Amino acid sequence: MENKRKNLKKSQLVSFFITLVLIVVINVIGSYLFTRFDLTSEKRYTLSNTTKEALRNLDDYVYFKVYLEGDFPAGFKKLRRETKEMLDEFRAYSKYIDYEFINPSASNDRTELNEQYKLLYQSGLNPTDLTVQNSDGSVKQMIIWPGALVSYRNDTEIAIDLLESQLGQSSEAALNASMQNLEFKLLDAIKKVTRQQKPQIAFIEGHGELTENEVYDITQTLKRNYHVTRGEIAGKVDALMHRSEPDAKGEIKTSLNYDAIVIAKPTEPFDEKDKFLIDQYIMHGGKVLWLVEPVMATMDSLTAQESTIGVDQDLNLDDMLFKYGVRLNRNLLLDLNCAALPIKTGQVAGQAQLEFYRWFYFPLVQAASNHPMVRNMNSIKLDFVSSIDATTSEGNIVKTPLLKTSDYTKISGAPVFISLAMLKQNPDKRMFPSKGQNVAYLLKGTFPSLYANRITAEIEESKEMKFLSESKPTAMIVVADGDIIRNQIDIRTRKPLPLGYDQYTQNTYGNKEFIENAISYLVDGEGLIDIRSREFKVRLLDPDKIVNQRLRWQLVNILVPTGLVVILGLILAAIRKKKNA
Repeated sequence: MENKRKNLKKSQLVSFFITLVLIVVINVIGSYLFTRFDLTSEKRYTLSNTTKEALRNLDDYVYFKVYLEGDFPAGFKKLRRETKEMLDEFRAYSKYIDYEFINPSASNDRTELNEQYKLLYQSGLNPTDLTVQNSDGSVKQMIIWPGALVSYRNDTEIAIDLLESQLGQSSEAALNASMQNLEFKLLDAIKKVTRQQKPQIAFIEGHGELTENEVYDITQTLKRNYHVTRGEIAGKVDALMHRSEPDAKGEIKTSLNYDAIVIAKPTEPFDEKDKFLIDQYIMHGGKVLWLVEPVMATMDSLTAQESTIGVDQDLNLDDMLFKYGVRLNRNLLLDLNCAALPIKTGQVAGQAQLEFYRWFYFPLVQAASNHPMVRNMNSIKLDFVSSIDATTSEGNIVKTPLLKTSDYTKISGAPVFISLAMLKQNPDKRMFPSKGQNVAYLLKGTFPSLYANRITAEIEESKEMKFLSESKPTAMIVVADGDIIRNQIDIRTRKPLPLGYDQYTQNTYGNKEFIENAISYLVDGEGLIDIRSREFKVRLLDPDKIVNQRLRWQLVNILVPTGLVVILGLILAAIRKKKNA
């Protein structure tokens, strides 16, 4: 019996020392070899290679002030937890990530609270109103600020919204989309706040494009991350790019003046000189956001009369875009899924009485593919849009549809008779027989020049510009509507409103997000925007069971664990009693 006890004690000591040695060895190895294990089915905590590389390249602290602290509903608590866990993942790959969670509504002083809210709004954060039902059945209103302020080296600060919201989307789906895009949102903020030199963006003028006031909001938004200018090409060789002086080896390099250019709703034809310069800008790797309308139709024509005609608009760009891979059709699309148009029906006490009717020429378009640029995006409002077809083109070009109308679409070939009388008609689905029509395309690859084999030897050998007949790898986006980027003007103050906001219906559409994503894709490339393509499920509790079975599940959660502990204790006591007996 004594030998048995000694052997048992010896065995226990040996096991203890082996375990201790294993722990020490594993810790030593872990100090040299960094690894993390993600046991979730959708790998939600596995960061992309783009994110890891960006975090490892940080050279100074990036500080996040996250305003998701407070007594929130369960969904927002989960968003807070997911945000903290994602920041912890970032911190695991870089010591320069730091954060704090702040409750902006902590003060009981109403004056101090209003001042805090004002500062947050001026910093770029947007509040969200919540109606929360208490356990006793009462209802209370809450204002939360689901966003963060990100700073770098204490001299640069930007605001990011962490809550994704879409028209007609449930709160659970919105929170799901928000958590799904956390990595993209946080990494995008890091890239923007640490950027040493802002990329150059230019709005092209000289062909009747939208005015500075009409694109004011998106211009101010883009200026946070890009250097934005406006200018005419006017046939000047150095308008879009320039050539350097010969170096010691006699080499001359061509440099682009802009990382991307925006052509927003031109209404006058492009001459061949400007087309040639844009073509060569693309051949040298330049990016273009084309917002071009093949049919001219505006609401201004309907303010004084009940009808107008949508007519062909010759911008002298058809051959160019066809060469690059798309054809803009001479038609207008009517969509059963559309925005409302306010119509004045009378006047009471000096106030105009407005009624809203569905206006089929204002389609609310959706994503036409699963491309990360348009994934999880709110509906986008277009005005008098045409369809786009992909063409068979030269070069190695990938054509990806981005936006399309609904499956209840009507195609009207130009010239189109447009009348307000249709507002009074009850819509019939049979009048909209066409399936969704593509209205925006992403074109990516190597493009053939429109002017290949068409120029003189003098131009081809010019020292001012190195002519290329095939482009470097580049990308462009074509949208058959220029109003997608145009902000409304307040009818009272005559000041520009936020892009995507409709002052009549007070709805906010996804126009601004689409333009921001488009510019980001063209300028920053695929690495960042591809993170948006990741998807994972948020496993939410059943709200009906929470309300109807609250007491039942509370008792289960309290009594079952306690009962298991008691039963286990009784079993162990019985075993010990039997052994001792």
